[in-house]
Amino acid sequence: MSDIEAPPTADCSACPFLETLQPSSRCKPGDVCVQAESGRQIDRFLKRNPELAPEYLHDSFWERRAIAVRYVPVERVVELIGDEDEVVRRAVAYRLPLEHLPSLRNDPDREVRITVADRLPLEQLESMADDADYLVRAYVAKRLPEGRLFRMICDPDAHVRKHVAGRLPPASLGLMAHDADLQVRQIVVERMDPESLVVMLNDAEWLIRYIAAERAPLSAVRKLADDPSADVQEMVRGRLAQDTR
Repeated sequence: MSDIEAPPTADCSACPFLETLQPSSRCKPGDVCVQAESGRQIDRFLKRNPELAPEYLHDSFWERRAIAVRYVPVERVVELIGDEDEVVRRAVAYRLPLEHLPSLRNDPDREVRITVADRLPLEQLESMADDADYLVRAYVAKRLPEGRLFRMICDPDAHVRKHVAGRLPPASLGLMAHDADLQVRQIVVERMDPESLVVMLNDAEWLIRYIAAERAPLSAVRKLADDPSADVQEMVRGRLAQDTR
């Protein structure tokens, strides 16, 4: 006997589509059905019958509402901005016209706010730079214009600061040269202009000094010839040897 669970099947006897849609395979019990409590079946039904999606925007079952949002005309999506279910609001956030997106900036659900941060027009995005959730702020840091990233240099989360360090103009990277996180400083030292790397030669971490010594002006690198790290010493001596050839 098979262990595969049979798909849920709704009672077709009282279904309004029994005579109108079933004969043409626009609905099919256990496979394409809006009455069954199965997201897969509901989605298949509304994909074949999108003109019926508005009828389920205010259905009592949250999954019907969430799926209906995918297929209704975009101007109808706004009706569910304040839906009680976060999955429905996530679906709303993906399709909501841009002019209505600001109303979801403070939604209690993180996934909703992430979608908003991913879609919000750039001129309005900075309003989410202080969001309580680091993943939301990370999306802001990915999209915010470079000239507006300065306010996020001291973000409390290293994940966010990595995105900032990866996009900040090279001339401004010195502002993050002393970041507490090694991975953030590594991004900084790898992107810095050679002339600015002098400040990184005094870093407490040998890896940062090593990377800085690869490209910093030779005159500044000489002081690392006796660095505590053998790898840094080797890098510096190699550069000095090349200079004397």
